[in-house]
Amino acid sequence: MSPPPQRQYSLLDMSKRGLSLAEKRQRLEEIFYETKDFFQLKELEKIAPKTKGIVVQSVKEVLQSLVDDNIVQGEKIGTSNYFWSFPSTALKSRKRKIDDLEKEFSQLQKRNEDLKSGIETAQQGREDSNDRTELLRELEDIEKLHSTNKSELHKFSECDPVLLKAKDAAAEAAKDSANRWTDNIFILQSYCQNQFQITNSDFSANFGIPEDFDSIP
Repeated sequence: MSPPPQRQYSLLDMSKRGLSLAEKRQRLEEIFYETKDFFQLKELEKIAPKTKGIVVQSVKEVLQSLVDDNIVQGEKIGTSNYFWSFPSTALKSRKRKIDDLEKEFSQLQKRNEDLKSGIETAQQGREDSNDRTELLRELEDIEKLHSTNKSELHKFSECDPVLLKAKDAAAEAAKDSANRWTDNIFILQSYCQNQFQITNSDFSANFGIPEDFDSIP
């Protein structure tokens, strides 16, 4: 299959407005289709701005998007990466993309129908009636009473024996932890006194330890 005729762009037209990503992708594809050649990225970064009006800073990003969609092929040969694309390859890739989108669309349509059916089922028995209105009013009153009782209960939460017990346990654990660190400091103080002949007062002064520093009873 021969490639479709390509539109010719003037650099003046290109400079009048910024190109969208779709336009950049199309124009970069045209370089491959028109030349039927292989290119390195640095070559495309020279050709694309001059012939297609694609700024050099975006060539790499646009090329990568085409590679990700399997429209452009890339392979490392030696120490260099080469890229190429043929119309037949791009056509197959787009056909595969369309098939995937159509499949996804079909799945979404089915899910939409299932949701509609679920809504219709859920609405059965919920039609407006005097009994239903009265029940909804009673439910609203019960929810308000529950909310009021919950607020009242919260006022007395600080006196909850379970909560008080938990607070006592947390305080005891914090005290034990603080005393372990106090013991560690005393051990370090003793070590420095024996090894470096530093008095306790000098040690405390150097490390900002207050004179009444001691274990918590």
